[in-house]
Amino acid sequence: MSHLLIVEDDELLRDALSAQLTQAGHTVTPAPDGECAQALLVSDRFDGVLLDLGLPKISGMEVLRWLRRRLPALPVLVLTARDGVEDRVQGLNAGADDYLTKPFSMAELQARLGAMLRRAQLPAFGGSLELASASARRLRVDAKLPQAWLGDEPLELTQREWALLSLLVNNAGQVISREDVLLAWQSEPGEGAGVGVGSNALEVYIHRLRRKLADSGLTIRNVRGLGYMLESTAP
Repeated sequence: MSHLLIVEDDELLRDALSAQLTQAGHTVTPAPDGECAQALLVSDRFDGVLLDLGLPKISGMEVLRWLRRRLPALPVLVLTARDGVEDRVQGLNAGADDYLTKPFSMAELQARLGAMLRRAQLPAFGGSLELASASARRLRVDAKLPQAWLGDEPLELTQREWALLSLLVNNAGQVISREDVLLAWQSEPGEGAGVGVGSNALEVYIHRLRRKLADSGLTIRNVRGLGYMLESTAP
């Protein structure tokens, strides 16, 4: 599931949220104040943030504005006791993806959180495609920019390598054909997009990606007569 940061100064609520979301399958890291939240956001990688606005040391609104400058695509669900329209508008304008006023039901929280995390994975929202590997290093591919990371290490990719890797990750465990790859390349700019690519050239790109994924716990397998498949090398 997702790695969530819960920033809430109310210990009882923070513990309840942590317990419920852990039970739902998420990995949860709690933070009692804005200063701690900022330190965690610098040192760790999260898939989403639940952020209270009424925080000690550094206010939730300040954390939100700071976070948006550093991590513009990270989904943030604001939790607050402030129920005025102006407060909600201010939070949304500062970069919140959704807003939930206290008191709230845990069912509504989980529904809103799930919807927010799903939206964040869509290319239109600048999300990323992610895949766990046998080496415990997560492969993450930016859904809009030619960037990818294996764990915390960036992968150097050309436009075509990124498009090919995105297609493989998005269809992990399934076979993609040569025609699928060519269609993906035709829709991408750069590197002679739309120009015919022979079987040998495609094999070169596959070989390059295999080298870049070496020791990652992931491999690109040739499926004879059908195409290629990204799969884990775990036994």
